[in-house]
Amino acid sequence: MQTRELDAQMLAEAEALRSRDLAVLWHPCTQMAEHPDTLPLIPIRRGRGAWLEGVDGRRYLDAVSSWWTNLFGHCEPRIAAAIARQATELEHVIFAGFGHEPGLRLAEALLQVAPTGLARVFYGDNGSSAVEIALKMSFHSFLNRGDEKRRKFVALSNGYHGETIGALSVSDIPLYRRVYAPLLLTPLFAPSPDAYEAEAGESAEQCALRRADQLAELFERNDGEICALILEPLVQCAGGMRMHHPAYLRRAREICDAHGAHLIADEIAVGFGRTGTLFACEQAGIAPDFLCLSKGLTGGFMPMSAVLTTAAIYEAFLDDSRERAFLHSHSYTGNPLACAAALASLEIFATEPVLARNRATSQRMTELAAPLAEHPHVAEVRQTGMILAIEMVADGKSRRPFAASERRGLRAYRHALENGVVLRPLGDILYWMPPYCVGEEELLRLAEVTRGAIDEATN
Repeated sequence: MQTRELDAQMLAEAEALRSRDLAVLWHPCTQMAEHPDTLPLIPIRRGRGAWLEGVDGRRYLDAVSSWWTNLFGHCEPRIAAAIARQATELEHVIFAGFGHEPGLRLAEALLQVAPTGLARVFYGDNGSSAVEIALKMSFHSFLNRGDEKRRKFVALSNGYHGETIGALSVSDIPLYRRVYAPLLLTPLFAPSPDAYEAEAGESAEQCALRRADQLAELFERNDGEICALILEPLVQCAGGMRMHHPAYLRRAREICDAHGAHLIADEIAVGFGRTGTLFACEQAGIAPDFLCLSKGLTGGFMPMSAVLTTAAIYEAFLDDSRERAFLHSHSYTGNPLACAAALASLEIFATEPVLARNRATSQRMTELAAPLAEHPHVAEVRQTGMILAIEMVADGKSRRPFAASERRGLRAYRHALENGVVLRPLGDILYWMPPYCVGEEELLRLAEVTRGAIDEATN
């Protein structure tokens, strides 16, 4: 068959799938009225490494790791093989009253690499579920110990923890929160330690410590009433990849300890090597009372989450009374296929110098992104490990933003897609969060297309 005929056939197949899709599906985080004209819908046939292949034959560099989930590349053969093996033995079994080796082995493996002091693992289905579990466990553990005054949670401004009601309650992004405000819990919001908001002459560390002092004041005003502080260590991802100094985490741990409150570390997006260490908390030398994990947990293959917590919290639920038990469940809790995927992913970390390679890759990302900081419509290029963000603004010197209605980020997204790169923005903030297998040629392409996307968006 001639190439032209093949292309025409593939284009026709893609268009047919697109039409069928838009007739029956409702996609996440999308204004469906924008399809198909304003926002292109792209049917994908397969993935390999850092690349996605559309049904029409076009290839796209997955610069956002498919919503930050993919670690080692699409269809990584070792993880795929582990799932296939497990599927021939046990696909699923109720996890209440039953157990299985993959679930046990995964819990052991996670506790072995997690911050010191975490001793128990509770599985969930996704990141939002993990946050819900941690919030409920924190409150319930105090209640079981006879402390009925602790009913409040502290979260950070600009933070994001998921879409379910409890997780959304402790999130602070108006686009997601505003509509559902009447349904939500009312947490106490502390100012974000975001280094982008540092005062003139103030370092990132000084900004973090100033914000930590404000956090301490908030705890003082509500002493004895706070269950937990929840935060995203080092990077507030959905809030625009805003980054803060590890000093904030150290002070947060001290403040929680001083007031007898828990610290919930939401490492759903930043865990498993994204920030340069296996877990972001390591860079502050602290251990949380709850560690929430998902996304990269299975290497991007299967939906799963895990909440790691301490022996003391676990023991608060041990009693003859069923009401004191943690009666929280998901049908697919501890799914063996997901556990097999997670074990295969952790095995790659254990047998290969993943973090060392990531440090080299992140350094190359730094070098390639450096010229973008000189663009007149870029206020800042910031980076933590394998996460790099470019803040597009109307004026780089004053940091005056574009009007949200201008949707400059959407322009950048469309330009990148047209040039074979998935560069899905957060408002007017572009970011790179590629799979760890990304190579030199792919990074060069990413930098080139990003430059073009910024020019197109700000023209």
